[in-house]
Amino acid sequence: MGNALAGRLFYDVRGAGVDVRFEAALQQLLVEDGRVIGAIMNAPGRSLCIGARKGIVLATGGAGWSPQLRERLLPPAARRFSLAPASNCGDGLSTAEAIGGEIVADTESAALWMPSSVMRQPDGQLSVIPHIILDRAKPGLLAVDGSGRRFVNEADSYHDFVTAMLQGSGTASRVPSFLICDRRFIADYGLGLIHPRASNLKTFIAAGYLLGADTIEGLAKAIGSEPTELRATIERYNRYAETGVDEEFGRGASELNRFNGDPSNKPNPCLRRIGSGPYYALAVWPSDLASSAGLRTDECGRVLGRDGNALDGLYAAGNDAVSIFRGTYPGPERCWDRRSYSGGVPQWTQPER
Repeated sequence: MGNALAGRLFYDVRGAGVDVRFEAALQQLLVEDGRVIGAIMNAPGRSLCIGARKGIVLATGGAGWSPQLRERLLPPAARRFSLAPASNCGDGLSTAEAIGGEIVADTESAALWMPSSVMRQPDGQLSVIPHIILDRAKPGLLAVDGSGRRFVNEADSYHDFVTAMLQGSGTASRVPSFLICDRRFIADYGLGLIHPRASNLKTFIAAGYLLGADTIEGLAKAIGSEPTELRATIERYNRYAETGVDEEFGRGASELNRFNGDPSNKPNPCLRRIGSGPYYALAVWPSDLASSAGLRTDECGRVLGRDGNALDGLYAAGNDAVSIFRGTYPGPERCWDRRSYSGGVPQWTQPER
């Protein structure tokens, strides 16, 4: 999850003799004669004034947990939880804007998204757990909205999953959405914070992290959905599991889906019947992995002002700069030809460009 990369980068920084200051928050950028010449940092017990002979690079992680920036940039349904560190408070964006930098928000999406479950730990710490590849694509799990209906291919990219959550549909709320499974699924694959083969789920249920019931009707009541709707959804899903073809969302048809599924499960590595109770539901919420909205920059990384001119001596990188992909999530792809798919091995065609 990036820890090894971050560790290697920090190792190289230390090896190059860089002076690293922890717990030092950016407060203000200093400008003289139209050029950024330094910054004021709030460090434990004192303020630091640091000069810059060549320039300053902002790489503070984008909007992060900043209440003002989240309210301004993110859709209302996605403002509650973030996967950014608590220390990420949007100071790079706000200090640059204070001296004339422009924050660009007209992207397809203001952030890159992940569905996350949330649990308050006994010590009061809030755990926000992204559901990336370990459970959503595995066979025997489905996702429903507040009405108890499926709305997305559960095995698709985490960004696409949340995009579907934020699109909404009529009066049925998709925030939060619920991952539904049986006890066998948790035993085989785990679910969020719950490890595979976990024998005791009482702690998670007592914390409100996991909802459980002996019947589908009981689970529907626990998540606030219509019992007949949830039962019909599970019955349709189970029929798809028998044939290996998800007629609603094509789950298990793409290479990405199948790679993250269970190859031992036939005929579709992403579909398995949901069996007899007890049944479980886990709420997932939209959470931002990283900002797509950010400071406007030129091809050299220089921060641009609202007049389109570069702010001399100021650069932005990473999430502080507006995404060059404009809020989309790129990746390699192969096309699935629905006409040639019959539940076995999908037939692939190369995309035309």
